[in-house]
Amino acid sequence: MIERYTLKEMATLWSMQNKFAVWLEVEIAACEAHHKLGNIPADALAVIKQKAKFDVARIDEIEKEVRHDVIAFTTSVAEFIGPESRYVHMGLTSSDVVDTALCALMKRAGGLILEKLDLFLAALEKQAHAYKMTPCMGRTHGVHAEPTTFGLKLALWHAEMRRNRLRLVNAIETISVGKISGAVGTHAHCSPQIEKYVCEKMGLVPAPISTQIIQRDRHADYMAALAITAATIEKIALEIRHLQRSEVLEAEEPFHQGQKGSSAMPHKRNPVQCEQMCGLARVMRGNMHTALENVALWHERDISHSGAERVIVPDSTTLLHYMLEKMRKVIEGLHVYPKRMLRNIDATYGLFYSQKVLLALVESGMVREEAYALVQGLAMRCWREELLFKDLVMDEPKITGRLGQARIEELFDLNYYLRNVDEIFKRVFGG
Repeated sequence: MIERYTLKEMATLWSMQNKFAVWLEVEIAACEAHHKLGNIPADALAVIKQKAKFDVARIDEIEKEVRHDVIAFTTSVAEFIGPESRYVHMGLTSSDVVDTALCALMKRAGGLILEKLDLFLAALEKQAHAYKMTPCMGRTHGVHAEPTTFGLKLALWHAEMRRNRLRLVNAIETISVGKISGAVGTHAHCSPQIEKYVCEKMGLVPAPISTQIIQRDRHADYMAALAITAATIEKIALEIRHLQRSEVLEAEEPFHQGQKGSSAMPHKRNPVQCEQMCGLARVMRGNMHTALENVALWHERDISHSGAERVIVPDSTTLLHYMLEKMRKVIEGLHVYPKRMLRNIDATYGLFYSQKVLLALVESGMVREEAYALVQGLAMRCWREELLFKDLVMDEPKITGRLGQARIEELFDLNYYLRNVDEIFKRVFGG
């Protein structure tokens, strides 16, 4: 059974308390590895594991003096441990702790996001089947094209979100690395065995090669997966926003009892949740751009990436986690209006049948260019004079003489456009 994670849990994941707790996980794992190699006595390790703690307020106080967060952290930990603290952080550089912990946190955040995404996928699939054969007008360039079904829209979103899931899984794998390789990545003061042990304890694998830091192409890949997923949410939200327009009104985001749409106009029911999704997706793309800028650093490292990551990584994971939950509720509570969809299908007087008439004429032996010009002429008249396209076709001797009225009647069948929906659903959802 899928567990329903809350936004609060994601916020807790990125809290200062939890960040330092994961730093301490790395430090203790490194001590354990040193002990296995005979570098730390058993009694000293026991004291370290028993007494190792930190105080966030104390870390902040120390950092104001030393202007270095990791030194402030290790100093606070040392105050709890006592003399045995001399073994803590042995052979490590700050980024060994910070980068390994950050990747562990990003992996854990990714797991929370996948849980939300799976719930969203389930909502999309359920609604897709509910409206599988509900006809609606398909639009290209915002203009009526040919009929589709509302279920196919939802199935399309489901298929795209599945691709996003795969991207996220791959990105989580890419970021699930650690490094305990020292100041420039040479393991000069800390053997590769220690790195291997620490990474295994943290649920990571050692980066095959690093400098003082884990390379930021990994973080950019992760952030790109988040941003693309957010872009899909925006795509869905934008479609619902269009469908909720008064002139269209084929679907509408949930409007709850007691909700008000406008301080001035009591009649308003605005797509505010979907508009919010579109706005937040822009933030996600901006954060992805920053992650790309972080890839190129001076030599074996600088810290131009560091401050930015403290903002963009927690913000983006928290935002996507929120967006998936919010959009799931929109999809589950979506108001769908099949009768309005049929009215909109009929709004252009049957013009969407033009391709069927064209193809029938070509099949009858008429040259395609001639058939196109003939059908287009009738279509333009239909637009101008607001006449039924079928009536114009029936009154055109060049068409009736080739096809006959019985064949023309067959062409004007809405179900023709839906005959392969079952096959498409099999491709998307399986047998």
